[in-house]
Amino acid sequence: MTLESVKPEAPEAPQLRNPPLAGGGIPVLGHGWKLARDPLGFLARLRDHGDIVRLKLGPKTVYAVTTPALTGELALSPDYEIGGPLWESLEGLLGKHGVATANGPTHRRQRRTIQPAFRLDIIPEYGPIMEEEARAFTERWQPGEIIDCTSEAFRVAVRIAARCLLRGHYMDERAERLSIALATVFRGMYRRMVIPAGPLYRLPLPANRKFDRALADLHLLVDEIVAERRASGQKPDDLLTALLEAKDDNGDPITEQEIHDQVVAILTPGSETIASTIMWLLQVLTEHPEHAARVCAEVESVTGDRTVAFDDVRKLSHTNNVVVEAMRLRPAVWILTRRAVTETELGGYRIPAGADIVYSPYAIQRDPRSYAEHLEFDPDRWLPERSQDLPKYAMRPFSLGNRKCPSDHFSMAQLTLITATVAGKWRFEQVSESNDATRVGITLRPHRLLLKAIPR
Repeated sequence: MTLESVKPEAPEAPQLRNPPLAGGGIPVLGHGWKLARDPLGFLARLRDHGDIVRLKLGPKTVYAVTTPALTGELALSPDYEIGGPLWESLEGLLGKHGVATANGPTHRRQRRTIQPAFRLDIIPEYGPIMEEEARAFTERWQPGEIIDCTSEAFRVAVRIAARCLLRGHYMDERAERLSIALATVFRGMYRRMVIPAGPLYRLPLPANRKFDRALADLHLLVDEIVAERRASGQKPDDLLTALLEAKDDNGDPITEQEIHDQVVAILTPGSETIASTIMWLLQVLTEHPEHAARVCAEVESVTGDRTVAFDDVRKLSHTNNVVVEAMRLRPAVWILTRRAVTETELGGYRIPAGADIVYSPYAIQRDPRSYAEHLEFDPDRWLPERSQDLPKYAMRPFSLGNRKCPSDHFSMAQLTLITATVAGKWRFEQVSESNDATRVGITLRPHRLLLKAIPR
């Protein structure tokens, strides 16, 4: 008898549990009905039922992750990739060949192509364009004028993206088209995500026809941009030139479809999320005049009598904190999904291969377990001495890991600059026709924010 023969057998690994099933599902639709009727409230309440909770969307089981730590683990783990109901609903807009929806080696190659446009040492080169557009944004208004914040926010967001990344000088009319079309498309895509009734969306109903027309116009807009660049023969040092000259893994030029999908991924979601954030910032400056006044005072202390400039952004700490706090309470990207590529474990629960996982930055960033006075607008919570006590991953507005938004510094620079420029020149009042309640689609934005502009 050997020593090995009397060794005790290794204990079996404990059986992983299935997460609890959320209550309130109904036949056929499951929890899709609640996600359609009150998505923000429903997702915010899920943490009371567990760190991970099972949902039913039609016949499909979806796993909802509710804690900051587990959302961080999810985003950083190679066991999960871009996929699930959100991305399936977005493929009609973003395609399957762009950086937003690709996975694996293709995604890594595409990231290498676009990343140089967002390097920290490159972003100051966009400063003059951001300054010019921020000034134009505020100089279009007249004292007492009623501002339609949706069209104004989209105009400035699209123009900055196009002029910086695509070197386009043709954005006014197209910005209007993009604003109108995106409002329809993103709302329709959200319905398709939470109520998976595929064949019904192909019926020639008025809502479906409106959605299809809006989607077609978005793709036509992108084709026009690419065609105009090709016809011009120009090759400025920008992102569109990089795409037109990019090679695939075999050293061949990338396909026309990939070029198209990449431009869509650069122009469309970025414009939608930045425009939505600008709308919320205008709402915040209106609802919290005390912080608008502090932003104005900070700008004056930095700039004196001159106009605020790109180089001032890093000195505008309170302005930056106003932007971050607005994104915490009203994140444009409020729901994200992933798909498990293998059977795995998360938070002590079994996650089967192919399972769809959903989590809500909106719910995470408003959780009272992470934030004192969690529903209060308090930019000072981002002062260094206070923010260091927040749980890790409780605030990641640009995601993290290999899906981290490459334009995070670009986006923060333009948002801070626009906020400083606006607050230094105008204060606002909502008018009776305005409705700043949250409109839920793939992104969050005010329903119809109408503000009266009053000079400071």
